[in-house]
Amino acid sequence: MTTISAALVKELRERTGAGMMDCKKALSETGGDLEAAVDWLRKKGLAAAAKKAGRATSEGLIGLWLGERAGALVEVNSETDFVARNATFQELVRRILERAPEARGDVEALRNLTLPDSGRSVAEDIAETIARVGENINLSRTAFLSVEEGLVAGYVHAQSAPGLGRIGVLVALRSPAPAEELAELGKQLAMHIAAHSPLAVDRAGLDPELVERERAILREQAKSSGKPESIIEKMVEGRLKKFYQEAVLLEQPFVMDPEQRVGEIVEGVAKRIGKPVEVAGFVRMALGEAGGSGAATGS
Repeated sequence: MTTISAALVKELRERTGAGMMDCKKALSETGGDLEAAVDWLRKKGLAAAAKKAGRATSEGLIGLWLGERAGALVEVNSETDFVARNATFQELVRRILERAPEARGDVEALRNLTLPDSGRSVAEDIAETIARVGENINLSRTAFLSVEEGLVAGYVHAQSAPGLGRIGVLVALRSPAPAEELAELGKQLAMHIAAHSPLAVDRAGLDPELVERERAILREQAKSSGKPESIIEKMVEGRLKKFYQEAVLLEQPFVMDPEQRVGEIVEGVAKRIGKPVEVAGFVRMALGEAGGSGAATGS
């Protein structure tokens, strides 16, 4: 029999909000598999669907760099918020940001790049800053987006200094329109993505395994109604549509006008300026997450 630790039960409770005994039973039924236990609880109606597992607990900063048709994000972690608000730490993040576009989303490449002002590599500069502030610092990830024509817009939420905060977003708009005609839309979409955490631009961008997993959970939930199979399938498709409206950027209600979908807003701007506009990709990076959400595309 699989031994279920108290720590595992605690983690499952934090992720699902289910009761302790339900969490114990779920873990027992699934042999201690945490992901399977989450699904088990959801199938039994004992847990709400969670878009993201493992909330951010690390401190530090997300940094944003923007060019006209390119943008980069970095996450640099510290042990405490006190250090994250320190001018020395913030200057380190800015120096790293200067080299981030060259790394094009490769965090190991970024660590090895040389900083022009000091002649040290990014990794060496981090080590030197650790010695100065007396706290561990880690460059955990970076992201990059570019388009051949159009605009890459960005937004930083909960800013502690210009371009530095707890959530960073890049959104790439591909269009023959001048950048100034796309700037307001880009800014609004970046703010929307920060607030609503979509998983992909459109349905095609979603991980097929994620969709099938959701479909299986919804089918199990629908079966408990006791309705005929034909009705169950309609129930599943109806609920799956709601999932798409939560997970897919273009199908989400727009944060500034919930009566319209994001896709309708983009179409409206394209019609107004008389040129096609396509959301080519986005990245949302929140402090402490294992990975940024979104569909990153290059030029």
